[in-house]
Amino acid sequence: MQLISSTEALAALCGRLAQSPYVAIDTEFVRDSTYWPKLCLVQLAADGVEGMVDPLAEGLDLAPLLTLLADPGVVKVFHAARQDVEIFFHMTGDIPAPLFDTQIAAMVCGFGESAAYDTLAREIAGAQIDKSSRFTDWTRRPLSEKQLVYALADVTHLRVIYKALRDRLDRSGRAGWLAEEMAVLTSPETYRVAPETAWKRLKLRTQNRRFLAIVVELAAWREREAQARDLPRNRILRDEAITEISASAPASVADLSGLRAVPRGIAEGKQGKAILEAIARAQAIPKGALPEPPDPRGRAEAPAHVVELLKVLLRITAESEGVAGKLIATSGDLEKLALDDEADIPALGGWRRQIFGARAIELKHGRLLLGLEDGRLFTEPRAR
Repeated sequence: MQLISSTEALAALCGRLAQSPYVAIDTEFVRDSTYWPKLCLVQLAADGVEGMVDPLAEGLDLAPLLTLLADPGVVKVFHAARQDVEIFFHMTGDIPAPLFDTQIAAMVCGFGESAAYDTLAREIAGAQIDKSSRFTDWTRRPLSEKQLVYALADVTHLRVIYKALRDRLDRSGRAGWLAEEMAVLTSPETYRVAPETAWKRLKLRTQNRRFLAIVVELAAWREREAQARDLPRNRILRDEAITEISASAPASVADLSGLRAVPRGIAEGKQGKAILEAIARAQAIPKGALPEPPDPRGRAEAPAHVVELLKVLLRITAESEGVAGKLIATSGDLEKLALDDEADIPALGGWRRQIFGARAIELKHGRLLLGLEDGRLFTEPRAR
């Protein structure tokens, strides 16, 4: 089993794949020591065609592959596509299209929440996946035959899974449901990391707007540094260092170097200067322009009995419709719905509203009854 390592061989493979209405794709990558994922292997398959590409091969130009990914006449099939798509979006600024995610499709078709590839391979393709090479180091060369067999299996069975799920969606009339779900996955905003919003990754419990302003500035600086230097965020500055610095608001190198969370030598160098400048920017923000802290209201504010009733309705709906409950509404969605009939949640729009959202509102206002018959839950409109 050989890896494609030349541009000519890649162009020939992509030319054959472009004749197919679809191509199954998977990638292997690492990002332990980088900010951006490092692409190490690309697996490709269609009917009667399959191959693996070595992006680390010297002199290899991935242009034929990127052209294939942009071909509107070929459906690009991934399983749990988000991280794979992120790689190609970072490389080109575009998202492979059209796109089909078998994990999302499986949830629409009733295979449970976040169906794993090996589960679908077993239940749909009748294949058993050998997972012993799952945590291999994909940067090392040469790759063993066992590693290559494992990697290729991620697309050979994906062909069968794709066709089965596509047919189920067509028969059930739920292809439109999948299209709604793919909207987030195919949006460029999903893959753009704005330094200005990087602070939202941190777990904060504060109502101190000045403290928050410093956190916002420091997190944005760290994000830009991590992107520019292609390093993990915590290699630039750890989360706890950001919160400790923000709480102390040091104004000098001496003050900064005295903090326990700041690594030795940082304060006196370029990074220390940048940190102090970020703090100064936050301190200069007028009081009226300081950022608003996150809403402190938590789950306790949602009526517990209403949330529990909505959970029961969600369970009934998921079972009767053959759709993963998590795809219809999350626990957070139910809490928001318990508080607000017009909450900005997916469950109150599109196909979700048709099968669940509208009925959930009816249940909240006593116009829908829950019952139990022969051990099975059911719903019915309340007689008036």
